[in-house]
Amino acid sequence: MKRMTKALIALVLVAAVIVAGVLLMKKDKKTVIGIVQIVNHKALDAAREGFLRALAEEGYEDGKNIKVDYRNAQGNQDTLSSIASYFVGEGVDLILAIATPSAQAVAAKTDTIPILGTAITDYVEAKLAKSNEAPGYNVSGTTDMNPVEAQVGMIQRLVPEARTIGLIYTASEVNSQMQARLAKEEIERLGLQWKEVTVNSSNEVQQAVSSLVMDVDAIYIPTDNTLASAMPLVYEAALTKKVPVVAGDGNMVMAGGNFTLAIDYEMLGYQTGKMAVAVLRDRADVSAMPIQSQSQYNYYINKTANEAMGIVIPEDLKPYEAEMLATSAP
Repeated sequence: MKRMTKALIALVLVAAVIVAGVLLMKKDKKTVIGIVQIVNHKALDAAREGFLRALAEEGYEDGKNIKVDYRNAQGNQDTLSSIASYFVGEGVDLILAIATPSAQAVAAKTDTIPILGTAITDYVEAKLAKSNEAPGYNVSGTTDMNPVEAQVGMIQRLVPEARTIGLIYTASEVNSQMQARLAKEEIERLGLQWKEVTVNSSNEVQQAVSSLVMDVDAIYIPTDNTLASAMPLVYEAALTKKVPVVAGDGNMVMAGGNFTLAIDYEMLGYQTGKMAVAVLRDRADVSAMPIQSQSQYNYYINKTANEAMGIVIPEDLKPYEAEMLATSAP
């Protein structure tokens, strides 16, 4: 009996040590946030920085009480799928998906891990949400929907002689397709003509733009990830015929476009970060969190490009002029 009692006590002590160890591990375990980004460009980078800034303001800092696992697919769909599978396999606590393809990739892999998206134009059209008011799935976030009609209107104001507007975007990007459709509707409403070309990769951009500028008076480019990474190429091709470019994103304009009216991506990411805090701290249900948008827009005027093409900027827009960030292709 004494031996059995000692053995039982020993087992209890071992069990207590194991339980204590597990509890200690849980206490020390950091919340893990996976960030997946489709490609490098300034708008998406700014959204990520804004997201992290919002978290830090609320006391969530990488390396202290959270772990941020950032991965970039560099525009490769297979890599994007692998990143999504990795995050799901690791059981991260929350995923930030930057841009539509990123969100579609992770949403296809999990219906339980909370996913917040940013730099996504239309969640419903991308089949990421049932509605903007009540997403219904494990995905919510912020939309980068821009004032497409006003952007096209800037062409008519600053290039009044333009009669045919060219459109170029990536054929596979849902967000680009939707914005291009809205742009066509506005172009037709203004009594103008349009011509479009689509690309599948950045390798096709320069040839596509070089062909397009032969037949159009101005070009409209939506917030397209492939084109955003290739704006210096766009500029070089457009400059040969002095065809101005209005782009969906301010960073795209400053990297090789001429002008636009657009959202602030850093602030968009910041909004998404505040949503993440609600999920992490308040246990908010992502499926019931409405998609958020911005209501204020900024003018972006590329002084370098406009002067090179002889475009005169009205006095009321001159305060928004800035020098081009890049003047040649990488």
